[in-house]
Amino acid sequence: MADASLAKRRSSAREKAMQALYQWTISGNDLNDIEVQFHDEQNMAKVDVDYFHELLHGVPAQLDEIDAMLLPHLSRKDEMLDHVEQAILRLSTWELRNRPDVPYQVVIKEAIHLARAFGAEQSHKFVNGVLDKLARECRSVEINRG
Repeated sequence: MADASLAKRRSSAREKAMQALYQWTISGNDLNDIEVQFHDEQNMAKVDVDYFHELLHGVPAQLDEIDAMLLPHLSRKDEMLDHVEQAILRLSTWELRNRPDVPYQVVIKEAIHLARAFGAEQSHKFVNGVLDKLARECRSVEINRG
């Protein structure tokens, strides 16, 4: 039961972090200000706020490395990415790279869910394709284990 609750709280953290990263990309505002705004203006009661914080600050801290990891797997130039897709892919890449305790299937499933909820009509297919290739690269041991 506790695992299901944590999973839901983490899922909510990913959703809020994706929205906050989107806002950061569009506005260029300070991450700490965005985080405070989310705590003040969003319902964070069912959010793993520690994970939200980790995602929100982790992605920008490793932005160059994350974008470099994504680039070979993109079928279109990075500048052509929708900002929602970009936020989802960056967040998911950070998780694949930094959180081996989160199974790669969970990372991809959550990204697809976010893309369906917030992205363009077919963006979930694009996100799935990119992350599937990336997971094979950076989680090959986990994938080969089955």
